[in-house]
Amino acid sequence: MLSYKSGLKGITIYRDRSKETQVLTTSKKEPTKDREREEDTKLTPRDRPKITRGITERVTTGCGYIYVTVNFDEKGICEVFSSLGKAGGCASAQLEATSRLISLIFRSGIDVGSVVKQLRAIRCPSVSWESGRAILSCADAIGSVLEKYVKKEEDSIPQSINASASANFTGQCPDCGNLLVYQEGCHICPSCGYTKCG
Repeated sequence: MLSYKSGLKGITIYRDRSKETQVLTTSKKEPTKDREREEDTKLTPRDRPKITRGITERVTTGCGYIYVTVNFDEKGICEVFSSLGKAGGCASAQLEATSRLISLIFRSGIDVGSVVKQLRAIRCPSVSWESGRAILSCADAIGSVLEKYVKKEEDSIPQSINASASANFTGQCPDCGNLLVYQEGCHICPSCGYTKCG
């Protein structure tokens, strides 16, 4: 009524704290039921059980064999471990970090399919083939193992690259990023001339 009496053409009303920043605040910030509800909905990981059961699968990657261990508790997947056949180095440290984060995600109740969608199709320069499928990276290898524990739904998980379109695909050039091809017994880059044979 005040806006009508003031002759305003229109007004906009926002519920208090419905936006991150507000134009007008009429009182000091005090704990409200909305803020308490927000704190209650933060994800916190469940505790790791003392005993879990699991499987370990070996997957061939461009970096060598990766061993992916998936452990379960009564609520489903609770942790993932992965290690390269060769110990040490930056790649092993990154795999450990990736596995720790995946484990934390699962214990926080995030859907396995969502994690698989993020891991599959991540590419590195060294690609390998296993059982007729391209393993594009170590992350893709972990995703391919986890994918086996997701209910199959049409188009819910991106499949690996099309085999017919990638029969010659052997990785990505570390110099220019284009696809390497296998010719005359060597992996070469047709764009910049890079070769793995030296």
